[in-house]
Order: sequence, then C-alpha cells, then structure tokens
Amino acid sequence: MIKLAIFDLDGTLLNTINDLADSCNYILQKNNFPIHPVDSYKYFVGNGMSKVIERALPVDISINPDIVEKLRKEFIEYYKIHSMCKTAPYTGVIDMLKTLYSMNIKLAVASNKFIEGTQMLVSQYFSEINFSSVLGQRTEVPIKPNPQIVYDIMNETEIKDKNEILYIGDTGIDMQTSKNAGVKGIGVSWGFRSKKELIENGAEYIIDKPEEIFELIR
Repeated sequence: MIKLAIFDLDGTLLNTINDLADSCNYILQKNNFPIHPVDSYKYFVGNGMSKVIERALPVDISINPDIVEKLRKEFIEYYKIHSMCKTAPYTGVIDMLKTLYSMNIKLAVASNKFIEGTQMLVSQYFSEINFSSVLGQRTEVPIKPNPQIVYDIMNETEIKDKNEILYIGDTGIDMQTSKNAGVKGIGVSWGFRSKKELIENGAEYIIDKPEEIFELIR
C-alpha cells in the first residue's frame, strides 16, 4: 500500500519552462551573452541553478566559477520576481493531488530548484494542497540524483518503508534519484524530457496523464 508520493516540481507539477527561460535570457542579455530558445532550457534545467547558468553560457565562459556564481545570484533575484508570469500547473495535476490526499497518501515535493523558489511556487500554485514536506536545493545537501532529499522527506513524514513510497518525475535525474533511494520511480511524459530518457534511466512506469497514477496505486 502506498503511503507517500514524492513529486519533482518543474516539468512534473508545474510547467515553469517559459519563466525559467525568460529569466535566464534576461540575465544573459544583460551581461552581453547570447540567449537561447525556450526549448533549449528543457535540457539546461534539472541539476540545480548553477548548472542552468553553466549550460546557458558559452563554453569558454562557463568554466569560470566567479562568472557562473555572479550570474546565478542575478538569475535568482530576477526569477524570484518573475517566476509566476507564465508558470501554471499541468492539466489534471491539482485534481490528482487532491485525490491522492483523500486516499490518505502523504504528499511531498523534492526539487533541485533553490529551496526558497520551490516553496514560494508550491505556496502560490498549490495553496489548497496539504503537502507534508516541500524541499528544494539546500547549500549543505547534495542535489538529486543523490537520494538525500528523499531520505529527508522520509524522516519528515515518518514513512520509512520504501515499498510504501512512489517518486514521480519527468527527467532521467528523477529516475536516477528514485533508483538511488530504493523507491519506485514513475516517469511523466508531459514534462521537459522524452520517454526514451525516462526508460533509459530506470523508470518502472511511465504515465501520460496525471490520473493514470491511480491505476498504479490500486
């Protein structure tokens, strides 16, 4: 019986790609670097904000940690103000979360987005959902696919049996995280990456619509 469902945020619960791309392109342009089409950001995101900046910068510049850190800080400050311009939950996600909660399944978010941004977006778009834990990137904790974020959620929710936990995400990083944590990994096809990537990285199941998760639980 499933007692805990842990969700990635970007590309799984929320379509954040346009605001992420617009914010990063703004910072790049401000610092006289080339910008990128929105679709490129689907492959830039997933490994934390520093990696987004590294991947967006020209290769010869991306190896300079001082420049990466400067732009990362500028990006975060700008994104905090512009993170809700085009962002929205995927169709069916809110109903899915409400139904899972009604089934006495605890809900959690595990993201590689900086923790303040993660909690801000969850509070804004899912205020009616009772999440037991919402964690993002923290300076003292390694990011996904390291499983520590899953272990921290398990401790917070006091659910320790890995057979009672589902991890749901849209990228190979998410599937690696579930594998590293020893919990069942479900890939979603509506996010930023392909089914091929999800399968290659160990997805046990793939769903095309949020409501399909109930078939796996029942």
